Amino acid sequence: MGLNRNQFLKTIGAASLSMWISGQADSSQETSVQEKPIKPKSLNQYSKIGLVSPASPVYDPKDFDEMIEKVDSLGFDWELGAHAKDRRGYLAGTDQDRAHDLMEMFINPEIDAILCIRGGWGCNRILPYLDFDVIRKNPKILCGFSDITSLHLSIWNKSRLHTFHGPVGTSSWNEYTERNFREVLMSGDKVTYLPQKNDQDEYTHMVISEGTTSGILLGGNLTVLCSLLGTEYLPDFKGAILYLEDVGEDVYRVDRMLTQLKLSGILSNISGLVFGKCTNCDAGSNSLSLMQVFEDHIQPLGIPAYYGALISHESDNSTIPVGIRAKIDAQKGSLTLLEEPVIV
Repeated sequence: MGLNRNQFLKTIGAASLSMWISGQADSSQETSVQEKPIKPKSLNQYSKIGLVSPASPVYDPKDFDEMIEKVDSLGFDWELGAHAKDRRGYLAGTDQDRAHDLMEMFINPEIDAILCIRGGWGCNRILPYLDFDVIRKNPKILCGFSDITSLHLSIWNKSRLHTFHGPVGTSSWNEYTERNFREVLMSGDKVTYLPQKNDQDEYTHMVISEGTTSGILLGGNLTVLCSLLGTEYLPDFKGAILYLEDVGEDVYRVDRMLTQLKLSGILSNISGLVFGKCTNCDAGSNSLSLMQVFEDHIQPLGIPAYYGALISHESDNSTIPVGIRAKIDAQKGSLTLLEEPVIV
């Protein structure tokens, strides 16, 4: 017979639990880079998913109900975080409450995976209230994108847990998004991600620099990644394949952020780059093109790089495992996992 909830909480230590509930968790705790990375267990038809809002709320109750219908259609059981419907301006409740919900899902033995309801803004604000040691001791799938980038990078840096940059509860969950989600998180497949094809059955990616390379996958939303620069939460990108995406940013802003990554030393450390899509990132009449910006910042690095992967704010959204070894072929526009992303 399994532990009940009270017994389980005792096993992780009452002191540790009380620290993060009171908002006093020691965010400066360091996990050695020598710690062995942890893969979470895969999902199955009996899995239960915890739904949390660590960033912005779903403003319209009808949209929230539609999100629940989408999650229901996946066929998993689910549980809503205690503060998942909270509102505090552009945040889904207070920082402490949002962190509390996330930690509750990690320590709850009945929850097999955590799905963030949406992104927006706010994950950076809850990082000081997370107990990364408790997260490491209770590994499970965490999935989301956009502002959830903060959680992915900080958890990898401090807990060495593989999380997943993928759809949120409010995503479209179209055929591609759901299929890839199941391939990665249920089957544990070493999938190959390819770009979309046009009407002529040609892949639509743009090659920035040809070549092939391998490394662990790190990245996410470009804007959010830059917001972590100079903090203790950003991992080491040495030898990594950096994947990026963004939405609604003028080209000069993308230029500014890539410049920031270059000046901080990140771009000179990576082995390859995959830029998903920059949706609604307009150039304007007096602007450089997005490709010119890539030519200025990425081509001189001499690393394989391409633009147009299905990593974006658009309908087709890939589930990308953080910290898993992969290889890219820029000419083909392919990204292939070299190891199973979950324990099946």
